[in-house]
Formats: sequence, C-alpha cells, structure tokens
Amino acid sequence: MKKVLCMVLALLMSLLAVGTASADSADKPYAGTEIVVFNWYDYIDPSVIDMFTEETGIEVNYQTMATNEEMLVKLEASDCIYDVCFPSDYIIEKLIEKDLLHELNKENIPNLANIDERFLDLSFDPGNKYSVPYFWGTVGILYNTTLVDDPVDSWDILWNEKYDDQIIMYDSVRDTIGITLIKLGYDINTRNEAEVLEAQQALIDQKPLVRAYLTDDAKMELINGTAAMCVTYSGDALMAIAENEDLAYAVPMEGSNLWFDNIIIPKTSKHTAEAEAFINFLCDAEVAKANTEYIGYSTPNKAALALLDESYTENPIYNPPQELLDKCEIFHDLGDFINVYNDAWNNIKGQ
Repeated sequence: MKKVLCMVLALLMSLLAVGTASADSADKPYAGTEIVVFNWYDYIDPSVIDMFTEETGIEVNYQTMATNEEMLVKLEASDCIYDVCFPSDYIIEKLIEKDLLHELNKENIPNLANIDERFLDLSFDPGNKYSVPYFWGTVGILYNTTLVDDPVDSWDILWNEKYDDQIIMYDSVRDTIGITLIKLGYDINTRNEAEVLEAQQALIDQKPLVRAYLTDDAKMELINGTAAMCVTYSGDALMAIAENEDLAYAVPMEGSNLWFDNIIIPKTSKHTAEAEAFINFLCDAEVAKANTEYIGYSTPNKAALALLDESYTENPIYNPPQELLDKCEIFHDLGDFINVYNDAWNNIKGQ
C-alpha cells in the first residue's frame, strides 16, 4: 500500500509539473529566445532588462553604439544581427527611405496608448508606422552662474570674447552647425549652401574662444568648474545640475533643436514579435517611470509622467512649456546635402 501511495504521489507531482510548465508556456510564449538590442551607452535602467526577462523569459543581448551613423552602417550590413535599435529622428527618416525598417504590428504594442499624442505622428515617421518614442529633449546652454554674469538668453553669448577659453562646444556636426544656423536666423535643416558656409565662418571666427569640442565630457567640465558654459542636451544638463548647484540651463530665445530618440525594429530581425514585446514593456507606465528616473531624460510617456514627483513634472528643463517647444525644430535627413555640412565641419575642426 505504501508503495502504491508513493507511485500515486509521484504521478500527481508529475502532472502538477506538466500543468505548471503548460501555464508558463502560455504566459511566456517566447521564453528561451534572445533578442539583440543596440542602444546608446547607459541609456536604459539595467533593472528594466532584468524585469523584462523575468516576465517574458526572453533574454536580452545588450550592445551599445556611439553614434547614429555607426548604427546606420550596421543596419545596412547583410549580416545585421539586431532586433531592436534606438536611433534619432533624422536617422529614422533615412532608414525608412532605405527600406530598412520593420513595420510595427501595433496589436503587439497596446502600451503605445500611454504615449503623449504630442510626440506621435511626427514628421520623421508619420503615423508611427516604424517607430515608438523613447526619450526626447532640447539642446541648450549649461552654464555656471558664478562665472557667467550676462543673461543666457541668446546663442550670441557663445561668441562673447569675455568668456574666452571658457566655452565648450558640442562635438557634433548637426548640433553645432544647427545652433549656429539658428543664431544667424536660418532654418536648422537648410539646404542652402551659402547659409551653411556663413555658419562655417561664424564657427571659425568663434574658434579662438573655444576651450574644447566635447560630447559627454562637456558636462563634467561644468560640474568641476573648469568651464563657464557648454552646449549640451537637456538630460545631461539635469544630471550636471544635480551634481553642482551653481549650474543652470537655458534654451535661447531664438529657438533650438527638439530631438527624439525612438525605438525601431530592423527589417532583418528574425524575432519581431519578441522585439515588439520588448517595446511594449518599455512603454509600460511603471517601467517608463523607472527608466526616466534612472536616465534623467524626458519621457514621452504621459502615463509615466503622471507617476513622477514634482521634481520632474514642475522642472522646466525636464518638462518645458509648450511655448518653448513651439520655437524648436526637429532635425531632418538632409540626403546627399549632408556632404556640404560635413565639408563645413571638417573646415571648422581643421582650423
């Protein structure tokens, strides 16, 4: 009898295990698969990746990129391995033109409903056929209030000889030539060669005042008090201000660049459903809240914004007023005309 009882118990345990496995299989239909994610360095909360894998069973192979252009080259390659990428606005236009993107199945992304309508259906991806907003922000001037005693309300201050060797410019052709075009009263996406050449000369004239051309290290110069001002992104400005209370950030009255980093799936992806599950997870309100608190950049997720405290929602750097956004422009793909910008940039950096 004891032997029979043990056999029955073993059978019940076996059936229970099968039932549990079946339930897990139903809840995690893609468990055991892997997606390769290509993103900017430190541009996601690592705990979010862990939570996604725990919830779905999908492993994430996370790789980092340095520039949009690096990502573009890899997506054009015949042996592209990526399933999810995070390009900027103007690169998305180029990717669409080159037919390199998977058209999203929005039935797999119900959390898209959490995204603020202001950041949907934008010019670089009408109807959001191929991309979902991830983070956004502005370009402006981060400055030290103990070293700068002039109003920081115009791009002109970056040409003020008073701040000789205390100005850091952003080491990016589109960003730096873009703000110079705005300073001169031109469109940030101009295809007028004479206007680009005028911006080139203005930056060459400014060169003797410039301490350095930097990217991520620019904010560290401000945090350490070794420079008076730099051109940077709003998210980086927020991080710097948290480290040094003497710092402030301003978007000049002439306007600026309003940038977006969106999430896309390359057309070559062999795991599009899993990739869409990842995008949907990132659009969850609680997940987006955790992500923006970790990174510090502005979330387009209105459901997440409703969960954030006033240090975010009432901060005009993180959540700028609409009237400021209305003065800003989005970068567009310039096609072959980008060569004019690149030539100008080489001439500026070569001085």
